Amino acid sequence: MNKILIVEDDTIVQDLVSATLGGDQRYTLLQAYNGHTGLELAKREKPILILLDIDLPRLNGLNVCRTLKSDPDYAHIYILILSAMTQEDDIKAGLDAGANDYFIKPFSPLALLRRVDDILDANSN
Repeated sequence: MNKILIVEDDTIVQDLVSATLGGDQRYTLLQAYNGHTGLELAKREKPILILLDIDLPRLNGLNVCRTLKSDPDYAHIYILILSAMTQEDDIKAGLDAGANDYFIKPFSPLALLRRVDDILDANSN
């Protein structure tokens, strides 16, 4: 079964994302509350998609993204940054780190669900 990893230190956002995506039977949700654990889970579980915050304890999301995208064993994982950092420089930094896309918090749960569905549909081929 496909896996989606949510790496987010804010428990309210983590719960919202989990509730938003939790009803879909196409994937299993994995959760990490800091960058270090998120990186370890990504390497062990090899999810199809990572929803990655930037401002994380222990290891920030940009470093997690760079580490995964620079390793051929994990570079295929789709990384969607989910961040409240909204400046153009922030978005550029996320994409420069190798993220496939950038989604701004606060977000509409329905918009996030649609984006995840689009990603999964595009990567199922």
